Amino acid sequence: MRILIVEDEKKAAAYLQKGLTEQGFVVDISADGAEGLQLARMVEYGLIILDVMMPFQDGWSVLQELRRSGKATPVLFLTARDSVEDRVKGLELGSDDYLVKPFAFVELLARIRSILRRGPARQPEKFGLADLTLDPVRHKAFRHGQRLELSPKEFALLLLFLQRPHEVLSRTLIAEQVWDIHFDSDTNIVDVAVRRLRQKIDDPFPNKLLHTVRGVGYVLEER
Repeated sequence: MRILIVEDEKKAAAYLQKGLTEQGFVVDISADGAEGLQLARMVEYGLIILDVMMPFQDGWSVLQELRRSGKATPVLFLTARDSVEDRVKGLELGSDDYLVKPFAFVELLARIRSILRRGPARQPEKFGLADLTLDPVRHKAFRHGQRLELSPKEFALLLLFLQRPHEVLSRTLIAEQVWDIHFDSDTNIVDVAVRRLRQKIDDPFPNKLLHTVRGVGYVLEER
């Protein structure tokens, strides 16, 4: 799940990015409304977290232009503007939720998960292949009915494979989608992560699902 944070306060943006990344999300940040709108139009995000008062273009107009262009990406306003009129305006413009600063991160996370459970724009409730299942909203994964204890990055990696089963994923694509980095051929971060994931989802079970395609990458499929 990829999230866009449009927030001009650097400390607030960094705090949000760190917390959401630890929960397995891939997070992009924009420090002004105009750039945020451009990113929201170019990239398919699962959710946009949007401040109101920002340089170049405020959050109200960003949301208006998104909805006018037909973009149904869920939007959560996260702002210090706390009047009833502001909350009503945000919801009437087409936001999915409105949270006032200062806020508790656990509440933000609960609201994000609630949004992702709603409506046609949400991701599927569960992904699965053979006896492997993953619930992205509740952040749980199972193999043969057994709960898998995965780190946030392992969970994000498994989600990527389950979103694209039977497709060979290159190391470059995996690095960009899971770590949000451009792949450096001198690092083995992807190979190490895949090896650790395989130890949890495959090694204890006779039917192996995660396979290496030499010289190309990895594929999740039942053979």
